[in-house]
Amino acid sequence: MNMIVAVDKHWGIGYKNKLLVSIPADMKFFREATTGNVVVMGRKTLESFPNGRPLANRTNIVLTRSEGYQVKNAIVLHTMEEVLEKLKEYPSDRIFVIGGESIYRQFLPYCDVVHVTKIDRLYQADAFFPDLDAMEDWEITGDSEEQTYFDLEYAFYRYERKR
Repeated sequence: MNMIVAVDKHWGIGYKNKLLVSIPADMKFFREATTGNVVVMGRKTLESFPNGRPLANRTNIVLTRSEGYQVKNAIVLHTMEEVLEKLKEYPSDRIFVIGGESIYRQFLPYCDVVHVTKIDRLYQADAFFPDLDAMEDWEITGDSEEQTYFDLEYAFYRYERKR
C-alpha cells in the first residue's frame, strides 16, 4: 500500500483543512499516480475537494466515524477494520492513502511506500505527517532534482519500509 503527501520543513501538511500550498507539478504527480487506482481518505479530506466531491477516475474510500454519512461515487466505511477488509479486494500497489493526518497515522503501519513532496519552506500548519526521516524503519529509495515554482523549492522523494 502507498501513501502520497506534500510536506513542509517540519512535515506540516495542512492548515484549517486546506493544503499548505498548491504546486502544479505536485498536483500533476498526484493525479498521475492515483488516477485509475484506489484512494483512501478521511471525511474532512474529501470535504476539502472542490464541491466536496470524490476524485474522478478513482475508487474513493472514505473512513469516517459519522454513521449516517453518505457520498455519491464513494465507498463510505466507519472502522479501520472495515477499510482493511475492503482493501483486500484490490492489489496493494494500486492503493494510495491520501490523508488527512489521522488517516495517515492509522494507515502508516500498513504501507510499504510513501511518495513525499518536500517543500523547502516552513508554513503555519495544524496537521502533520509522521517524520519518516526520524523513523529507523523507513529509507529514501528515490529522489528528484530540486525543482522550483516561483520562489518555492521542492523535490519528490520515495520512501520505502526497510525489510
